[in-house]
Amino acid sequence: RAGLVDPHFVSPLHEVLRVWWAMAKDGAMWHQTQASLRRIGVGFGLAIAVGVPVGTAIAWYRPVREITTPVLEVFRNTAPLAILPVFMLVLGIGETSKDAIVCYACLFPIVLNTVSGVSGVDRQLLRTARVLGLSPLKTFTQVVLPAALPTIFTGIRIAGATSVLVLIAAEMVGATAGLGYFINYAQ
Repeated sequence: RAGLVDPHFVSPLHEVLRVWWAMAKDGAMWHQTQASLRRIGVGFGLAIAVGVPVGTAIAWYRPVREITTPVLEVFRNTAPLAILPVFMLVLGIGETSKDAIVCYACLFPIVLNTVSGVSGVDRQLLRTARVLGLSPLKTFTQVVLPAALPTIFTGIRIAGATSVLVLIAAEMVGATAGLGYFINYAQ
């Protein structure tokens, strides 16, 4: 408002708030948010549904760990946005590619924290369960899983933040609705 910055590049706050309120009242903002929330829900939900069991299997069973560790190490260091064009090439520019890129970005924090949580359970707890005669299934459900849950939920929390960031960027590249699309459109 003081004229120090060109309003074409940085709009005054009162103008931004006025337009935001108008879009909130007429439903335009909700339409864009709803599209993004749907994509996040699908990709993030799929990552949780796949990541926790896979991470548990990797940590709990040595053969699974030996088979999956090399593949996991190769793909976990690949930035999701770097392979976004591959997802769009293979899956198209529609919803599937955005759901898949969100799932891919969320999968690794969930899997790695699940592996860390399950394999990091105190050995004394496992010995105690064995001495008390708990079956392997009871040991897992009553000792390992409760002890690993804080670390698993940390991975889920990190993946939740990642899902929003990756989705916004993916929508900026190719979408017709969503917050990322709306940011580019408003620009």
